[in-house]
Amino acid sequence: MPIATVNPANGETLETYEAMDEEELERRLQLAEATFRTYRTTTFAERARMLHRAADLLDEDQRDIARTMTVEMGKPVVQARAEAAKCARAMRWYAEHAQELLADQEPADADVKDSGGSRAVVRYRPLGPVLAVMPWNFPLWQVVRFAAPALMAGNVGLLKHASNVPRTALYLEELFHRAGFPEGCFQTLLVGSGAVDEILRDERVKAATLTGSEPAGRAVAATAGEMIKKTVLELGGSDPYVVMPSADLDRAAEVAVTARVQNNGQSCIAAKRFIVHTDVYDAFTERFVAGMAALKVGDPLEEETDVGPLASEQGRSDLEELVDDARRSGARALCGGARPEGPGWYYPPTVLAGVTREMRIHREEAFGPVATMYRAADLDAAVLIANDSPFGLSSNVWTRDEAEVDRFVRDLEAGGVFVNGMTASHPAFPFGGVKRSGYGRELSGHGIREFCNITTVWHGA
Repeated sequence: MPIATVNPANGETLETYEAMDEEELERRLQLAEATFRTYRTTTFAERARMLHRAADLLDEDQRDIARTMTVEMGKPVVQARAEAAKCARAMRWYAEHAQELLADQEPADADVKDSGGSRAVVRYRPLGPVLAVMPWNFPLWQVVRFAAPALMAGNVGLLKHASNVPRTALYLEELFHRAGFPEGCFQTLLVGSGAVDEILRDERVKAATLTGSEPAGRAVAATAGEMIKKTVLELGGSDPYVVMPSADLDRAAEVAVTARVQNNGQSCIAAKRFIVHTDVYDAFTERFVAGMAALKVGDPLEEETDVGPLASEQGRSDLEELVDDARRSGARALCGGARPEGPGWYYPPTVLAGVTREMRIHREEAFGPVATMYRAADLDAAVLIANDSPFGLSSNVWTRDEAEVDRFVRDLEAGGVFVNGMTASHPAFPFGGVKRSGYGRELSGHGIREFCNITTVWHGA
């Protein structure tokens, strides 16, 4: 895949970039290693000052970088501005909390004495250069939620971004440099996916984080396992959205629309499978379909647009294949279901009913504005349907029955359970999944410690 900015609203190639050659890549790896030796000794106060400055600059650049993201991958520009603002808030959160999250921990005196020592402490030390392989769907947020904690922990970052968002990738390197971070603290590597294996095998790279597809995750995990390097993987999701009889149906249906089509439906944590108790199935479905059908699909640079184009022609083709397979096997499109005429990689908000386990869309992630409906006879059936997926990223539950909430929290196989609301990420909460959705956690204290050498310091009596 070429490294290029291609506007998905019309298919026009705006700019292409040459991939870095081996000489330039070697220079940058050397720089990362050298920079880490000194950057690791900086104080939390020094790092926080630079990260606060990066947040301020991002706020100033918000409108320009939002337009860049929209032109590169098609998200509605209003959502792009919100993404930039969220990144600035996350930077400030880590600037303000990193020292506390990574503070030395002292074991209980009784345990220290029992070990034969006089004192002990657990200290969090940075690992070194960390490779981040990042996707195009949230081209700013996905990177910042890695970079902010990694830099505050004293690591340095090497970004291999998706090949269709090079302008955003280069902006990020420039942003951290403008904020005062030493050259080499955060570098963008303009290389193709074929270079990831070589970079990860380099002894100077100490760990890797990847957000992306299951095949990409398998490849990175296999190489990292061979090299015995730490990895964090956030892969696909097919999140359930469960609605029980006690739910506020108007609110549940309204939020369901946003939960499905946010970012043009191209979000790992978007609700994708709508599992509704039979007693309220018809009432909820009527509201949900009406909301999906009313969305405005169009130019993502227009303020009124709800849903823009998919990020790539291949992405739209993949989504079409899932829908067509389901319809051939008996699923019914309650709205949408066919690509529109005209330029750009658009696909309409679609709701499919009558989905069965034999259909591909039941097992595979639908990365676009397509929702699947399931009727559940009772709570047990809802849990079974929700867990009948190879993925386990997050989940959504709508009920006002606390006993039902407890049951869902206990039994749903997911990294998050969001009750009476849609899944969202926040720097204070750990983010990640189970099963084929990956392993490890981003954000919160759990995320900042993923790429730390957790060191026991013990003193004899």
